[in-house]
Amino acid sequence: MGVEIEFRRIGVVGAGTMGSGIAQMAAQAGFEVVMHDIEESFVQSGLGKIEKSLSKAVEKGKMSAEEKASVKSRIKGTLLLDDLAEVDVVIEAVIEDKKTKKDVLSSLDSVCRPSTILASNTSSIPIAELAAATKRPDRVIGMHFVNPVQVMKLVEIIRAIQTSKETNDAVVALAMKMGKTPVEVNDFPGFALNRILVPMINEAAYMLMEGVASAETIDQVMKLGANHPMGPLELGDLVGLDVCLSIMEVLYAEYGDSKYRPCPLLRRYVQAGRLGRKTGRGFHVYQ
Repeated sequence: MGVEIEFRRIGVVGAGTMGSGIAQMAAQAGFEVVMHDIEESFVQSGLGKIEKSLSKAVEKGKMSAEEKASVKSRIKGTLLLDDLAEVDVVIEAVIEDKKTKKDVLSSLDSVCRPSTILASNTSSIPIAELAAATKRPDRVIGMHFVNPVQVMKLVEIIRAIQTSKETNDAVVALAMKMGKTPVEVNDFPGFALNRILVPMINEAAYMLMEGVASAETIDQVMKLGANHPMGPLELGDLVGLDVCLSIMEVLYAEYGDSKYRPCPLLRRYVQAGRLGRKTGRGFHVYQ
């Protein structure tokens, strides 16, 4: 196995915002895609997100109606994990919870062919620990896409100490075929992007909690003063405050450094169901 490996079918576990975006990009790259989730409503929601995204592309003239139909025809939704038995690579995109991800990878290990690569879209969890939950640790790797998947070019490729060079090279090539820019990062909690990005969001939450400035002002300062296209609290709302909290908890647990302590206000918002854009309210209110 190496970069010449011919991927034909890609499995995606999790039909949420990230999973459906990954499935869409894989199908647009010409791959047959099997998208799995545990409930039919989740699968249909994921397919609906893909339909909406493709329709926007057609409206903007970036894709023809025929191309849209072709992309949709390559995506199959399923509730059966056994439907992933014959795929060449599976990209896991379930919730950012260590036990859940380990359970999913262990189940996939039993279902998929021995040659199948298992990739995790984890935002922060060490790949070495996830790989240890399988009997094919040399074929487990991190493939961290960024929301929104259809727009953001970055894919962090995280090679654990168990991951083979052949697996790493094959997944780098796969990311490129999907129109992404793969960046290889060593296997430390949070990797590169979220070890910088999410603590910034967490610090902005502390500033809001302490009354340094309003949410609008904090975001405006970073947009005008650092030339960021989006303020940190707006960004947290886009990512999902539950996801931000999960990442901070991983960083705090793994590094044991107080600078990674989750902001109490962030935790309170998550407890209250104020998760950001996906619930209509986070640090800001959305229609």
